[in-house]
Amino acid sequence: MPLPTPLSLALHAGMVIPATPLALNANRTLDERRQRALFRYYAEAGVGGIAVGVHTTQFAIRDPHVGLFEPLLALTQEELNRLDVGRHTPLLRISGVCGDTEHAVREAEIARDLGFHAGLLSLAALRDAPIERLIDHCNAVAQEIPLIGFYLQPSVGGRVLDIAFWRRFAEIENVIAVKIAPFNRYQTLEVVRAFAEAGREDVALYTGNDDNIVLDLLTPYRFQVAGKVVERRIVGGLLGHWSVWTRQAVTILEECRAVTKSGGAVSSELLRKSVEVTDCNAAFFDSTNGFKGCIAGLHEVLRRQGLLEGIWCLDPNEGLSTGQKEEIDRVYHAYPHLNDDAIVAENLDRWLS
Repeated sequence: MPLPTPLSLALHAGMVIPATPLALNANRTLDERRQRALFRYYAEAGVGGIAVGVHTTQFAIRDPHVGLFEPLLALTQEELNRLDVGRHTPLLRISGVCGDTEHAVREAEIARDLGFHAGLLSLAALRDAPIERLIDHCNAVAQEIPLIGFYLQPSVGGRVLDIAFWRRFAEIENVIAVKIAPFNRYQTLEVVRAFAEAGREDVALYTGNDDNIVLDLLTPYRFQVAGKVVERRIVGGLLGHWSVWTRQAVTILEECRAVTKSGGAVSSELLRKSVEVTDCNAAFFDSTNGFKGCIAGLHEVLRRQGLLEGIWCLDPNEGLSTGQKEEIDRVYHAYPHLNDDAIVAENLDRWLS
């Protein structure tokens, strides 16, 4: 089923889409009240969509002994139905889809039946598969739900996907967007070029490069295609980083959009903000330690705001790395203008009610 026209227009105009963390209690089971509070926070912060069942939500929700994939999607459906009442444009609902083809198709069916608009397709389960098998896999899932392609960086479970793959992927009719998250400028460029050369202007490009968010949103990509100059832009972000300090993320996207629409020069202030955002991400995502504490780091920011009760992950061995808390302290102190603690404090009791 195609996206409703207002939602498609919003997707292509560019939106903030947080990759939602999983709210757990001390028993490492789902904290429904705080999960709903997160969704309410995001909606009131001004996001255009919400992604669940993705890396930030923890892939382990699919483990049989955890069994949270479908219950979490059902809770998301219920809460977003409530949040959509009175909205001119509904929130874009994205579910992560992963696993081998049989499993991925089943997840796509579940998401579709629960009212999700699109599936963010991880190919991590096919790490060594040739391109032909990857494309067959993508086509099978695309029969069930509109696809958002996903270039997940190898350091957190993804694989290298060269331009030959993206050229073939661009031929899949039911692709509506791509999350570009290799944390690599060369590979980012290849994805954008593949869609420019394919003429797929109907596919929205979103950054997942948490290390380069602001510059990704400001950069024009120009290519010679069949004797003509084709320009593409990354219009929004689907980001784990935007699951925290989300109101300021919306402001940053609005600032970037204003610059790109006007065609004016990028201010030194916005360039400085780009560096500040990347510095914060390094602390939250634990880049120093190979991103080991990336999920716990986001939990820590939400815990400080009161949105989460603790930083518990499904894996009891997963937590903050040595020195990561101090790094989060540092960026909190260095960039107070990037947090939205005051807005959260003002509304927290209502979101938790």
